[in-house]
Amino acid sequence: MFDQPGQRRSHKLPTPRGGGIGIIAAALPTVPACLAYVQPSWTLHITVTLLVATVLVALIGWWDDHSSLPVLPRFGVQVLAVAFFSVALLIHGQGWFWLPLLVLAGAWSINLHNFMDGIDGLLAQQGIFVACGLAVLAWCVGQVALAGASACVAAACLGFWCYNRPPARIFMGDVGSGSVGLLIFALSAMLWRVDERLLWPALILSSAFVTDASLTLLNRMLRGRRWYTAHREHLYQWIVRRGCTHAAGSAWYVGWNLLVAAPLTAMAFKRPGMGLVACIVTYAIAAIVWLLAKRRLIRRDRYKVRYVHT
Repeated sequence: MFDQPGQRRSHKLPTPRGGGIGIIAAALPTVPACLAYVQPSWTLHITVTLLVATVLVALIGWWDDHSSLPVLPRFGVQVLAVAFFSVALLIHGQGWFWLPLLVLAGAWSINLHNFMDGIDGLLAQQGIFVACGLAVLAWCVGQVALAGASACVAAACLGFWCYNRPPARIFMGDVGSGSVGLLIFALSAMLWRVDERLLWPALILSSAFVTDASLTLLNRMLRGRRWYTAHREHLYQWIVRRGCTHAAGSAWYVGWNLLVAAPLTAMAFKRPGMGLVACIVTYAIAAIVWLLAKRRLIRRDRYKVRYVHT
């Protein structure tokens, strides 16, 4: 099963895909084990529903990797998985009016991580950063089980990154990207259940991917493009299209995470009353950087890459 090069792809050589199954193989036994057996443990229904939701998303992703599925069945399974977990999370917690927002957030997290899996090492390194950040946040509030589960996700992503770093020997595929998106959503939502103020630092950790994926989708919709089809209009794709290597493109996101997201996450955690403000400021800066960088990349004619409309 190989990913072939193409006009809307960023790689130049046929590369095996579906390697994200390794992340699933590592996360499925370790994440539930941490949640169930490390104190303070999480309830059985939350642990089991997270396990089932991850399996559902991984299976539909694996199927799509092998034979391309229509959008609606794939999205339907993703929504079902997220809803299943979200209901379990809300049974003894926040009100049911949060359910639609959780389902929307979870489905978007699955798909945006799929969209952002387009160059070597990018998604794996983002998974490492966000999961490590969630682990630190959980540890600081005494949620050792949740910290351990997050660390297991980070370790699984690190193991895969060793094979996916530029030049990639294998691609993650939908089986991995969708599952990573679900796990990051689930761990963030569990932090929110512990303390609603932890939502803001958790969102800041994911600001690079959320901003790029969301603004790219919005831009395509406003321009009347077929936003649901494959394309090469994300910021990281434009960086590569303008002559940078995959390693350089990934380095842009590392720089954002270390220089902006990490300090603002720390501030939002240490000063809970300023968490919302810090989150808004982070995403405002990210949007400005995205707009300026993309405008400059599109206007540059040094490498004369044709702009493909889809």
